[in-house]
Amino acid sequence: MPAKKPHHPDDIPRLVYANAQGEILDFPDLLMAGRSGTLIKEPEPEDLIPLPPSSELFLLPQRHPVGFDPHTGEQVVLSDGSEGEKNNLQAVAAFMAPAHTTILSTAFEKAHDSVEPLPLFAYTAVGWYKERFWVAGFKSDNDTRQDFSGVKPETIDSRTQKRLKKFPKNRLIQHLGICSLTYGCPAAKNYFLDRFEAPLPTSPACNASCVGCISLQPSGCCPSTQERIRFSPKAEEIAEIAIPHLNKAKHPIVSFGQGCEGEPLLQADTIEKAIKKIRKTTTSGTINLNTNASLPEAVAKLAEAGLDSMRVSLNSARMDCHTRYYRPHNFDLDDVKASIDAMKKREKYVSLNYFILPGFTDTHSEFDALCSLIENHRPDFMQLRNLNMDPDWYFETVQQNTSTEPMGIRHWLKRLKTLFPFLQFGYFNPPIHEK
Repeated sequence: MPAKKPHHPDDIPRLVYANAQGEILDFPDLLMAGRSGTLIKEPEPEDLIPLPPSSELFLLPQRHPVGFDPHTGEQVVLSDGSEGEKNNLQAVAAFMAPAHTTILSTAFEKAHDSVEPLPLFAYTAVGWYKERFWVAGFKSDNDTRQDFSGVKPETIDSRTQKRLKKFPKNRLIQHLGICSLTYGCPAAKNYFLDRFEAPLPTSPACNASCVGCISLQPSGCCPSTQERIRFSPKAEEIAEIAIPHLNKAKHPIVSFGQGCEGEPLLQADTIEKAIKKIRKTTTSGTINLNTNASLPEAVAKLAEAGLDSMRVSLNSARMDCHTRYYRPHNFDLDDVKASIDAMKKREKYVSLNYFILPGFTDTHSEFDALCSLIENHRPDFMQLRNLNMDPDWYFETVQQNTSTEPMGIRHWLKRLKTLFPFLQFGYFNPPIHEK
C-alpha cells in the first residue's frame, strides 16, 4: 500500500525562481517567502499544501524572487544568477486549480517602479520541498465540476463540434463553442459534456468599469483573458441551452452572468422571458444569476419570475473600496445590499462571490465591514474566490493602507465561521437542493 502523501510539510520549503532561460529551479540556501499586503513573511507549515493537480506555474517578469535566510531569518532578494545574470532572475507564482484559495501571495521585489501590471490571474506563493512544489493555500470546495483530469481533450472537442453542427442557428451555442475550444472555459466545456453548471451569457454591455475586468480592458493595460460576447441572445436561444441541461445533468445549474460578458441585469427583460420559458417546461435544477447586484428592482423581477439563486460579486464590504474597484455607473454598494434583501425577502438563495487577497481581505477594517454586511443582510453562502489581479495594482486602485498587520486568512476564516454558524463556505455555486 503506497504511503499517504503529506497534507503539510514538516519543514518550510525552499525558494523557487526562474533563470534567464525561463527554467524553474529551487534555491536550497533560501526559504520560500509569502506576501500579505506589503508584509513579507515566512509561511507556517499549516499554510502549505502540495501544489494541486491542474495548477500552473507563472514567471513574473521584472520581479525578483524574495526568500529568507534560514540561519539569520533575514529577508534576501535574489537578483544575481550563479553566472552573473544580473537582474535576469524572475519570481515564480502558482495559479492554483479551481476550488483552492490563497493564504499568501508570492513575494517579489520589482526591478523598477514602472513595470507593467501582471496579467489578470491570482499569484500564490510557491516553494520546493522533498521533490515537490508546495503552495500557500487550502482546498475550499470538494466539488469537482472544474476537474477535467478524467476527461480526454478529444472527447470535449468532439462533443463540442457535434453540438455546434446540430444547432447552427443558435448564436449562443456557437458562442459557447468558441469559449470551449478557444479559451478552454470550464463552464462551456461542462455544458457540452452535459454535466454540472452550464453558462448562459447574455449581456455585451456593463454598468461598471471594473479595474480587474477579465473580458474588457482599456488599450495599453494588461490584456483581457477572454473576449466579451458581442450580441444579446434571444430568450429562445437561452432556453434551448438551459432546458436540456437542467433535465440531463446531475445536480444541474444554469447561470446567467459569465466572465465573457458584461452585467446580465442590463438584459433583465430577456432573462425574465427566458426563465419563464424554462420553468414552463421543467422544474429541475437551479437557475442562478452571477451579478454585480446593481439593480434591485431588476433582481426582484427575476426572483418573481423563478430565479432560484444569486451570486453577488464583491471585492469589498466597504463603500470606498467597492467604488474604486468597480467604478460603477449609477449604483453603489447600498444598491448591492438592497438586491440581496430583494432575494432574501422572496426566500431565495444568496451567495457572496467574495474576492480573496491576503493583506486586504483579512485586514481588521475589511473584516468588520464584512461582518456588518453578513449580520444585516444574511447571505447564505460565501464563495472564497481568489482575486485575479496584480496585488500592487489592486492596492493602488483601492488606496489600501497596508501599514497594519492583517489577521491572516486562516484566522479570518475561523472567526467568520465562529461568528456566523449559519453561513456556508465553498468555491462554486451550490445546487439549491444541496444547500
